[in-house]
Amino acid sequence: MTRATKLLAVTTVVGLAASTWLYVDNRSLRSELAEAPAKVVPSPAKETAAPATGDAWLDATKPQAAAVPKATSGDQPALPDEPKESRLDRRARRTEEFGAMFGRHEGETEEEYRARIGPMISAGLAVPRMRAIENRRIAEEKAGVTPEQSAKLDQAFEKTYADVMDYTNKAITDGVLSPYERNVSGWLEYAGGLGGMLTETQGSIGKILSPDQMKKMSASGFEWGEYLGLQAPWQELKPPPPQKPNN
Repeated sequence: MTRATKLLAVTTVVGLAASTWLYVDNRSLRSELAEAPAKVVPSPAKETAAPATGDAWLDATKPQAAAVPKATSGDQPALPDEPKESRLDRRARRTEEFGAMFGRHEGETEEEYRARIGPMISAGLAVPRMRAIENRRIAEEKAGVTPEQSAKLDQAFEKTYADVMDYTNKAITDGVLSPYERNVSGWLEYAGGLGGMLTETQGSIGKILSPDQMKKMSASGFEWGEYLGLQAPWQELKPPPPQKPNN
């Protein structure tokens, strides 16, 4: 699998959930902080003695600061330490949280699911998409890509986006991509299919740009796989089926 193919696969499988996964992780950290008991250190009370006047009789009759005896106690009873969450337990918990966020809620329609998840995906990918567009503009300038060539590329990418969306929707329907479980073998199978689509798209790009232009764009650090993975309309994906009771 080429580097560009890996980039597209990673962007597709991981990029969809990256920003929202940070939200889940941040929410977990906030919960842990909220549950942690606050430690308050009391400040000791200060007692001051009455100032001396120089008169032995008056000084003897004035109250002096009394020494406060220190309270001593034996070993205080303590509750047993709560068992720490293992890495596997944390992974299972976060998988469950991810499924609760990106899975279909009970009685939720497809329209309601899209209204809930679509804006979240769009917001999470907004900044990376803008950066990718700017990187493409800079790379095309360095490679001398004409406006006509750039427009032809956009036209070719429409077919790529349609193929990727159809392929991804089928993977969701078949359970290859599921928000309810960590299906690593399914992810790899899905990534392999994306690799074939990217190879076809690279061939279309080669018919529009010259070899020298493609070389200059690559030398600038620009990756078509990364760009296509971010610009695909993931917010329009088909909702997953409801979670089965035995899952």
